[in-house]
Amino acid sequence: MKRNLTLVAAALAMIAASGAASGAMAQNTGDWQVARKGDLIVTGRVTQISSDADDAITDAAGVASGLNVGVGDDIMPTLGFTYFLTDHIAVEAILGATQHEIRAQGGATDVAVHETWVLPPVVTLQYRPMPEARVSPYVGAGVNYMLFFDGEDKNGFTVELEDGFGYALQAGADVALTGPWTLNLDVKKVWFDTEATINGGALKSDVGLDPWVVSLGVGRKF
Repeated sequence: MKRNLTLVAAALAMIAASGAASGAMAQNTGDWQVARKGDLIVTGRVTQISSDADDAITDAAGVASGLNVGVGDDIMPTLGFTYFLTDHIAVEAILGATQHEIRAQGGATDVAVHETWVLPPVVTLQYRPMPEARVSPYVGAGVNYMLFFDGEDKNGFTVELEDGFGYALQAGADVALTGPWTLNLDVKKVWFDTEATINGGALKSDVGLDPWVVSLGVGRKF
């Protein structure tokens, strides 16, 4: 939890500083390309996905077992595609897959029960107040879909996870480097709940994954 908050705080501080710097910088010095209506930015990122899930595991009757769900973090490469509908409005889609270990935790118990890959595409609509500034901040909101695949059960447990839709908020900044190249910092908060069915329904949990998605990468305008 502490590491997650540190990452988010550092990212948001950089975004805030970027926004403040944008107002003081020239709109275009000629050594970088301004993104305008019809342009596409493709961004390769390193992304950390962190969940603070800590939901109770109950039996089939809903009685607490004394155990809670823990979900591990992961860092993976992702791709972002940002298309400018207007000079100030863009739509972004991100693609990538991450792998997470799911544990049952409580008291003296801390055991891995499942490991799964997750495909969590997120589509957001962004507002960019200063698209011509060298440091161009943005905010966005949108939806995501969590698809769990290639799951591997652990330590004699069987676990099924329910796919579904969630929603997301976003803040970030593109920093123009030279020509069509940009440095990108992006923070998303995703809200998503899944139902975990354990050992054929003998145990269950409604898990609020609600991950932070923190990314740093390099993009190119087309």
